[in-house]
Amino acid sequence: MPATNINIGEPWMWGAFIVFVLAMLALDLFVFGGRKAHRVSVREALAWVIAWCLLALSFAALLWWYLHGTFGGEIARQKTLEFLTGYLIEQSLSIDNMFIFVMIFSYFAVPPELQRRVLLYGVLGAIVMRAVMIFAGVWLVSQFEWLLYAFGVFLIITGIKMLVFADQQPDLEKNPLLRWVRGHLRVTSGFHGERFFVLQNGVRWATPMFLVLVLIEASDLMFAVDSIPAIFAVTTDPFIVFTSNIFAIMGLRALYFLLADMADRFHLLKYGLAIVLVFIGGKMTLMPWFHMPVEWSLAVVGGVILGSVLLSLLLTRDKTPENQSP
Repeated sequence: MPATNINIGEPWMWGAFIVFVLAMLALDLFVFGGRKAHRVSVREALAWVIAWCLLALSFAALLWWYLHGTFGGEIARQKTLEFLTGYLIEQSLSIDNMFIFVMIFSYFAVPPELQRRVLLYGVLGAIVMRAVMIFAGVWLVSQFEWLLYAFGVFLIITGIKMLVFADQQPDLEKNPLLRWVRGHLRVTSGFHGERFFVLQNGVRWATPMFLVLVLIEASDLMFAVDSIPAIFAVTTDPFIVFTSNIFAIMGLRALYFLLADMADRFHLLKYGLAIVLVFIGGKMTLMPWFHMPVEWSLAVVGGVILGSVLLSLLLTRDKTPENQSP
């Protein structure tokens, strides 16, 4: 049986990974200051980014070791490459979500010390939504194989739209979801710490932090609609799809705090992400006639993202704070 047609997720593997995710969330919430409002420093964010990258690489190594002893070298190599490619794709596309976070926090003027907790809730919501969409997507693709090609066309269209509108910022004031929530809830004029609701004169009011949470969750949902079809170009193995998605999501908060203050220096990254979407969509639509090895996909995605980041930094090297005029 071809390696691409084998689903490797045993019940114990699913259970162990879910326990790992819950343990990391518990450590974040109860041990590493998740319950205390504080401003995340660059050093703390960098430490978490490195930690999550190392954890993802360690997981890939453990996956290879287990599969090599269970299924043999070919399947171990194939599935490990699928995980690494899926992780890179999801991590790359999650950067676009980071730009949305920056816009939301700026629009509501959320103090830096209040951002960490709401992003944690965003991660929890994203995990639940991602799990539902992954299993639904895997089942649909197994029943209707033609959906892969529909996903490919969808990604091509999405990538082209991203290229065309890369420089345009959405107007949150006209966001229909935000307008609906504001029209149906009483919203306080200011923040009340990290609280989403408060009682005033016996009446429950939502705080602006709740509006921030709604928009964060909505952006996670929109991100999932793009990213999950993208990884189906690499694999339809539910365990690989789920684990690569979760590792990318868990590292997103740290990536945000690391790069948020210099997000404007990565202005070409959106073009790189758009090219990645078009590439992945094209790969999916051409599958009946041309099979691209996973190594090629990994090289192309990594090359495009790295190139767009380096070129962005090169072109904005004179825009560092010390070189900007007052």
